[in-house]
Amino acid sequence: MRDKARSHSSKNRIKLSVLISLFTAVIAVCSFVSVPSAVPFTLQTLGIFTTLTVLGGKHGTVCIALYIFIGLAGVPVFSGFGAGFGHITGATGGFILGFIICGFCYWIITKIFGNKTVTKAIGLITGLLLCYSFGTLWYAVFHLRTISPGEFLTVLKVCVLPFIIPDLLKLCVALIIDKKLPQTIR
Repeated sequence: MRDKARSHSSKNRIKLSVLISLFTAVIAVCSFVSVPSAVPFTLQTLGIFTTLTVLGGKHGTVCIALYIFIGLAGVPVFSGFGAGFGHITGATGGFILGFIICGFCYWIITKIFGNKTVTKAIGLITGLLLCYSFGTLWYAVFHLRTISPGEFLTVLKVCVLPFIIPDLLKLCVALIIDKKLPQTIR
């Protein structure tokens, strides 16, 4: 009986490792896909949202951290095939690091309130707002060297406002993917 339980546990760990690797790659691939528009955007947040909804907060956050670590190690997984510490300290670095905050936020909200679709949506929206806040402050502090109200509004107009509707659409797509994905994959 012990061998059967140990074998089942081993299979679960292997499956989880494969899923974490797969969804880390999904985030990277989504980061490469650029959608042309007035302000071009990538599908990076779609990868983040899908990873969190499918794998859950704990394992999704592990994927996000792994994705960032791989990029820091020099593998070109960030948008525009960027990589390295310089990419994180650049203008969008705060948004990339904000993905971790998004993951933790989602994890906490779904842990407390459950895994219903509404809860997942609230977790993703709250996480996205925190990611926007962290990324905007990062940009303002490290690149403008000041946070005057006028300049902060300019940063919001450039770094956040053009992305709200596309990110909300990606959030909806991630929730649909989560609903359509067979339970056997999880």
